[in-house]
Amino acid sequence: MIAFAAACDAVAATPAKSLKIERLSAYFRSLDPPDLAAAARFTAGKPLGAADDRKLAIGGRTILAAARRAWNVDDVALSAGYRETGDLGEALGPLLREPATPSLFTETLTPAAFAAILDEIASASGPSAGKKREHACERILRACRTEREAVYAIKILTGDLRIGLREGLVLDAIAAAFAREPAAVRRAAMAAGDVGAVALAARTGTLEAIEVRYGAPVGFMLASPVAFGSDYRELSEGAWLVENKYDGIRAQAHKQGDAVKLYSRTFSEISRAFPEVVTALRAQRGDFILDGEIVARRDGAVLPFRYLQPRLQRVDPSAELQAEIPVTFVAFDLLANGKTFLIDEPLVERRALLAEALTSAPALETAQWQSLEPGADPSVVARLFDEARALGNEGLVFKRTDAPYAPGRRGKWWLKLKRELSTLDCVVVAVEWGHGKRAKVLSDYTFAVRRSADDGELLPIGKAYTGLTDAEIAEMTQWFLAHRIGSGERRTIVVEPSIVVEIAFDIIQKSDLHASGFALRFPRIARLRPDKPAGEADTMADVERIYAEMLEREGVAR
Repeated sequence: MIAFAAACDAVAATPAKSLKIERLSAYFRSLDPPDLAAAARFTAGKPLGAADDRKLAIGGRTILAAARRAWNVDDVALSAGYRETGDLGEALGPLLREPATPSLFTETLTPAAFAAILDEIASASGPSAGKKREHACERILRACRTEREAVYAIKILTGDLRIGLREGLVLDAIAAAFAREPAAVRRAAMAAGDVGAVALAARTGTLEAIEVRYGAPVGFMLASPVAFGSDYRELSEGAWLVENKYDGIRAQAHKQGDAVKLYSRTFSEISRAFPEVVTALRAQRGDFILDGEIVARRDGAVLPFRYLQPRLQRVDPSAELQAEIPVTFVAFDLLANGKTFLIDEPLVERRALLAEALTSAPALETAQWQSLEPGADPSVVARLFDEARALGNEGLVFKRTDAPYAPGRRGKWWLKLKRELSTLDCVVVAVEWGHGKRAKVLSDYTFAVRRSADDGELLPIGKAYTGLTDAEIAEMTQWFLAHRIGSGERRTIVVEPSIVVEIAFDIIQKSDLHASGFALRFPRIARLRPDKPAGEADTMADVERIYAEMLEREGVAR
């Protein structure tokens, strides 16, 4: 792992994608097959392989307990290092010491050997699983010989290398290392669900032999936002399909024979939570992989997202809950049909195959769409948007008819159009240090509204960490540090309630999570409001009004 660490440092040292690929490909070429497979998985951020359903289940507490036993870690130095870097690996690595208690034998930590220990961790089960995982972590730390080796071993355990690599760059490096076509490598990766297997196939020239692997989730293609009420110049070229943007959860469905699995955006399997969808898919003919949305629907009408939440909180929903909150899987793309992988085919062809592959049934249907001519008049878009909202949907999605399916990418092939429900002027009451590149700034804001116009008590209603520029965050960090309330080194800092921020959001719902009794869905900071004093921030009456108006539009009784 010493060479692995050196390669990662070399990759991290350059912002240029071409150099990252060049340095990583040189490292891949130097490895024998077992180490190559493991290193490819590590750099892609999937140490067990995407097709492996197991989890490492390693938290910071387990790693710290192992480090204290192996290295007799100084907690003060650890806290200072973590505050400086926001990265457990970078904070712990410099604290590497000769093991406090020598082992009877010494292990060498190669990528393949590390992968074997990770396999033991993922396989740990039973009452003593926690102890087994902790012991395995200690073995890993004891085997580290250098600071940088330790840093990257811990980064792999925590699941984030933070060296500016995406899986796409890793695949490009594999292609460059073994002189293969990047498109062939990417197609094989989508089919196999395991970048390690793809690296081995690229090395031996057997990429074409990789078939679709059901049960290995494919990266979800993403849509870029367009501004509501603009001239929609993004639609000026090419032919487009337009469909409703559903207010549910994105899901991918894999069916092979009688085996059906559903995966969320995080690649977590969610099949047990939606048994009626699994049943409907199992009754379909053939094998396929679908992209779609699970929505709550009753009597043909889409229910707001908050109705779906009780279903998300139940792994095995009761028959009563299924009847109370019925769901439907709305399929809008076909990624594989039998042994044929379709991601390189244009959308219009994938849609035609989807229509042939699926038969509508309870809990399953195919998304409806219509054609949109290039340069569509904004009034046409506005009409379609209003129609979508009237049906209970979030907005619209526009898709180029000639678009391939680009897993994990957000580009101009798919565009989404939403409109904020409203905004609230809120007071920042607490802030937190960020992560990664924002580890040294206070970027996470907890915000509150006033109880009433006469009662200035502030009631938290949410937290946001997006919307401000890096310059604004840096400037506000200095202000918050100078206006903190109390002392100490806690990650969350209570601050003087003076800063007003305008918060945009899509949905408001009742919640026990915050003292206000409400929570905002998709909150983001629209702008700072230096022109507004905290005494003029919005109140609970404003929150109640927006909530009531939302329910009235949805036709739901309070």
